Amino acid sequence: MLKDCSIGFIGLGVMGAPMCRNIAKKHSGAVFAFDMSESACAALSDVGVMQAQSVAALAESTDIICLSLPGGDAVREVCLGTGGIASAISKPRFVIDLSTTTVASARDTADQLAQVGIVFVDAPVARTREAAQRGDLSIMVGASQQDFDAVLPILAMMGSDVTLCGRVGCGQVVKLANNALVFENTLALAEILVIAERAGVEGTLLLEALSKGSGDSFVLRNHGVKSLLPRHFPEHSFPPEYAVKDLAYLLELAQQVGVDARVTQQCRQFYDTTLQAGFAGRYFPAVIEVVAGNLPLAANDNEDKP
Repeated sequence: MLKDCSIGFIGLGVMGAPMCRNIAKKHSGAVFAFDMSESACAALSDVGVMQAQSVAALAESTDIICLSLPGGDAVREVCLGTGGIASAISKPRFVIDLSTTTVASARDTADQLAQVGIVFVDAPVARTREAAQRGDLSIMVGASQQDFDAVLPILAMMGSDVTLCGRVGCGQVVKLANNALVFENTLALAEILVIAERAGVEGTLLLEALSKGSGDSFVLRNHGVKSLLPRHFPEHSFPPEYAVKDLAYLLELAQQVGVDARVTQQCRQFYDTTLQAGFAGRYFPAVIEVVAGNLPLAANDNEDKP
């Protein structure tokens, strides 16, 4: 099936565009794309990606569709809304959602697509834009074993580590856990860095020393060295508004399973304050400026919304 199938890709943003490019370079069949930005589609013409004029048109031309969208609402609209995938006359066999959504949204979308004969697989991705460009993302998948085996060759075009986490929705569980740990570790490291620098320890020396002990981590060697230490928060990277969204998704899940996730609640406050402090669209480790500037935390309303 894979060799001759046509693949569609919807959402050509920071992560979606390089993922689609890797598919087009590695897949022998046709690849179609749709994005609200025509220039984003045009930028992939050099690897043979063909632009679809609408979501429905893409759905009617493809056997498998990959999504890389901002969140659960966008995924639901593309899949089930007016002119969406489910409304297409000729429907794809699989929808692979590479976005980060709530667990409940993933499962509900899967149930509704199943009613029209479409298999939905949640497959959120982790690691950086550079990893997306290289094709060595970590992909966490929620699917049956049979469906996982069917889509694995496509996922392997984008990721070097592809893990079946359980039934539909379990990919999102693991992805939300991954993101929360990154956000929480980054916040903790930011606080430690500010304390140490003010106490007379040079930041570079601190991170080098910590990296040799049990305090070492991926966050220290990447976010710490590349962003927190130089106070480098570029645009077009993972911004605090996405951190707030993903933490809200995890808090929703925590509430559903009866856990009082106070660490995650506090972490969300810091990133919300980072957003409100003028760092929208900038790289999320800008949270260190909130720590260093002693800015007031946003009121904790404990509600499960961004």
